[in-house]
Amino acid sequence: MSKNILIINGHPLHDSFCSALGKAYCKGAESRGSSCQTIVLSDLEFDPLLRHAYRREQPLESDLKKAQELIRWSDHLIIVYPVWWGTIPALLKGFIDRIFLPHFAFKYRKFFPLPVKLLRGRSASLLITLDSPPIIHSLIFKKPGIQSLKKSVLEFSGFRPVRVKMFGPVRNSSNARREKWLKKARNLGRSHFI
Repeated sequence: MSKNILIINGHPLHDSFCSALGKAYCKGAESRGSSCQTIVLSDLEFDPLLRHAYRREQPLESDLKKAQELIRWSDHLIIVYPVWWGTIPALLKGFIDRIFLPHFAFKYRKFFPLPVKLLRGRSASLLITLDSPPIIHSLIFKKPGIQSLKKSVLEFSGFRPVRVKMFGPVRNSSNARREKWLKKARNLGRSHFI
């Protein structure tokens, strides 16, 4: 079954392994007839600071408006990023702060504690690179950034299911090992990892 797939690359460098993973996933998905679009956050022009918190509206730059349109277009969202200091890179956090806003991602109801999830009907996958073994990140550090992005952003907005695939340790990994990971990403794209 073909899907509209949006890949958000949260790594600031174009030649990163995250970029290669996103491209491999897209190739796999397109081989099954799906359509892929990619947002490379470092190519966007936007202020990553939510300057007024939620006290008043901060107009969206055109790149952020386009990103919201692509999220609405998508059936499946892929976010690929490195784990830095246990969580997501600052640019990805700024993007989330600016774009996953009330009346786009969710809205509150009067006298009801839980929000309406405005992005229901979509699934998501996180493709994550680490410089430590995934087992260490899971068991010792408890995946803080992953849990936050999965539960407090994506599921809060209505994405279900949200799957996670970790690749690591990337630091000092061999070319052969990276090729295996890229093949895995292509296979995940073929299956839509849902």
